[in-house]
Amino acid sequence: MSDPLPTRGGGPDGAAADSHAPRRSVIERLMDWLHPKPDSRDELIETLAGAEDNQVIGAESRVMLERVLRLADQTAGDVMVAAPRMDLVRIDAPYDEILNIVIDTAHSRFPVYERDRDNIIGILLAKDLLKLQRAPELNLRALLRPAVFVPESKDLNDLLREFRGNRNHLAVVVDEFGRVAGLITIEDVLEQIVGEIEDEFDITEDQGDIYGLADKTYRVSGDTPIDRVCEAFGLSTADLRGNADDDEPSFDTIGGLIAHRMGHVPRRGERHALGPLSFIVLHTKGGAVRWFKVAPVVVDDRQAEGG
Repeated sequence: MSDPLPTRGGGPDGAAADSHAPRRSVIERLMDWLHPKPDSRDELIETLAGAEDNQVIGAESRVMLERVLRLADQTAGDVMVAAPRMDLVRIDAPYDEILNIVIDTAHSRFPVYERDRDNIIGILLAKDLLKLQRAPELNLRALLRPAVFVPESKDLNDLLREFRGNRNHLAVVVDEFGRVAGLITIEDVLEQIVGEIEDEFDITEDQGDIYGLADKTYRVSGDTPIDRVCEAFGLSTADLRGNADDDEPSFDTIGGLIAHRMGHVPRRGERHALGPLSFIVLHTKGGAVRWFKVAPVVVDDRQAEGG
């Protein structure tokens, strides 16, 4: 009498293809037939959603696992900091200028260029500047670490593996013509899995994009729509824009408007007044303001705005 549930992969003589593989019981094979395993990534994601619904895993765990599965679809070009927003150091810059860049941006690593920004010659670690302070005769070139270059098409799975293998935390991204397209860090990759990573310079997000602080000031995210800011503070758009020229470009976010008014990428600690409100830059990332501290404007702020 034949076995109603024959083993798979039997050879011509009916023997199993792998005699060393453990024999699976009839119950195990029956359960596979009743509850088939996912055959694709989409099916696996649906299975994770079902596991969350059945309270097998939590919502945060499901989101993280889904992000891990989708990581292979993303490339360095998708999450890099674009070249215009890169904070670079010029190889022949004075020590004080380099120190100011380090303090203002609060980064730990900086690509260093010579002559033009596409000519990256190495990576400077902020902590290595201490060596220059102790021995000014040192050449900055001697402190540079080798720069790692990756194409825009590099998928994040491979990039994360390389970051872990070679202990680099930053790579310069180049386009198909060899030009610098941006930079990417290990933090940028990990954030695609675990979400935004806050460091000691970051501000913990509370509820919403505008919320009050204990000192009766407010914290406002840089990507908050201007209409939302006006609504929260009981202002009209005209109140906030003040004496703007009629031909001033329109902006959707408060960070975009302030950057335009200041004429440069805002840096941490800088202050700017818009109408009756004073905006202090608390934190920037990727060349954009993440958080402002907002308070009623004072006389000094109005004078600063006027010139």
